[in-house]
Amino acid sequence: MTSGLSPFRIGPVEVGGPEGIFLIAGPCVLENERRTLVIAERAAAAARLHGVGFVFKSSFDKANRSSIQNYRGPGLEVGLSWLARAKEELHVPVLVDVHEVSQVGPAAEVADCLQIPAFLCRQTDILVAAARSGRAVNIKKGQFMAPWDMENAVDKVRDSGCERVLVTERGFSFGYNNLVVDFRSLPILSRVAHVVFDGTHSVQLPGGQGKASGGNREMVEPLVRAAVAVGCSGLFLEVHDDPDHSPSD
Repeated sequence: MTSGLSPFRIGPVEVGGPEGIFLIAGPCVLENERRTLVIAERAAAAARLHGVGFVFKSSFDKANRSSIQNYRGPGLEVGLSWLARAKEELHVPVLVDVHEVSQVGPAAEVADCLQIPAFLCRQTDILVAAARSGRAVNIKKGQFMAPWDMENAVDKVRDSGCERVLVTERGFSFGYNNLVVDFRSLPILSRVAHVVFDGTHSVQLPGGQGKASGGNREMVEPLVRAAVAVGCSGLFLEVHDDPDHSPSD
């Protein structure tokens, strides 16, 4: 469901073409080099098993954690070195999110796709910088954004010279500490960009544990199935080899 949009590639992975749906997956935040490689290898193997293209994702810094005491990540330099190793050894493209314009240049040297976090989806400077990096750009739809309003964010990227743009649906704020997915958003978003559905953040309960976010992980599978039925170009999943002890999401 791409409304005539041209397909493109993130590394070897096709987006929006006849090869079908693709997968973006990885841990919310980087913890150590060994775990980075283990999770990337397992996720890549699962994608190969099901015949879908795979992009490994993770964050070197989670700048919007609920509490200042929460683990944020190893930082830009160390985190990018771990992602570079995963990319080189496993031959997979890499996606990473950037929170500041200054992070775009170094991140673009490693990543095949730069992700704009949901809270920053209206921030012109970082959208323009990511667009000019030469990498594909994935814009997370803000929890506060109507789907039709994301056209302006997409235009900022395209008008800055990047045609390889994705928009990711991750739920809309519905009351306090709760997100709900309105599946009407997928066909609406697909009018302006290839659409990815984030099955894990869509079940998040932001701040639901006081100093941390909770979530209903048992609802990931039905929501992902619904998104595929409605139509999307790709899926986004945060995965971990020991989710009960993951420091983030």
